[in-house]
Amino acid sequence: MPADSAALTAWVEALGAQALLLYFGLLLALLVLVSIGWALARRYSVPTETSHLSPGAFLLIRLVLGFVFVVGAAAVFAEMAEVLGDSDDARRAGELDQVFSNAVRRGIGLHTFQFFSAVTHLADTATLTAFCALGAALLVYLGRKWLALAFVAAIGGNAILNTALKAIFERARPLHDQAEEIARGFSFPSGHSSGSVVAYGMTAYVLIRCLSPVQAARWAWPLVLLATSLAFTIGCSRVFIQAHFATDVLAGFASGSSWLAVCIGSAHWLRRYRRPRPAAT
Repeated sequence: MPADSAALTAWVEALGAQALLLYFGLLLALLVLVSIGWALARRYSVPTETSHLSPGAFLLIRLVLGFVFVVGAAAVFAEMAEVLGDSDDARRAGELDQVFSNAVRRGIGLHTFQFFSAVTHLADTATLTAFCALGAALLVYLGRKWLALAFVAAIGGNAILNTALKAIFERARPLHDQAEEIARGFSFPSGHSSGSVVAYGMTAYVLIRCLSPVQAARWAWPLVLLATSLAFTIGCSRVFIQAHFATDVLAGFASGSSWLAVCIGSAHWLRRYRRPRPAAT
């Protein structure tokens, strides 16, 4: 094995051994980035009385921001998908994935493993199915039928998308003694990761839509941070319990974020399209 390859393997193994510290560091960085993004979105995509930009300019900014986000997430997914190729670089990336997975499991204690084993169930298929059904029923009861439809379409659509992607790539899960007991089926991308992003991200959006303007101004940012923390933790739990490789989770985050952006954008468009127009005089 070349010296640089051995050094990279040792570095990845050392990183996996400090996975819990890495998790907290990445979570903090993600919350900071989301907070900055939220502040910029509020500043430059919502017209105000003191703004010098026209409504058309604000619409253009929204479209550009949405386009950049979706393209960026798609690029991340495409990059992760290259790991599944037949090239030497792809095979080497797969080996490093396994090295990292093994190091993570050796580096955490029993209590950490049990914590992430419990958290991961928040995005099980049965959990999200029940969550989707109850949420939609509540929205219908409150008279928000179109919002209920968007909620179901987001979660159900992501489940179909993830199943299709797994069937396309057919990647095996991490190798270890309890692999069959922890998870079955194909590994790429992680359904728990994409499902948690869509389900809890859409929940935050729905809650914000159901709040009054004053309440939304107060609670929107905390709800977004809570949904981000929950989705990130659930996704990382798949690596900690060795149900998925780290690249599976990253690809799940990317595909889930892209689908969530499409669903929220569509729901926003539908809201404006269905808004009553003033009668002609």
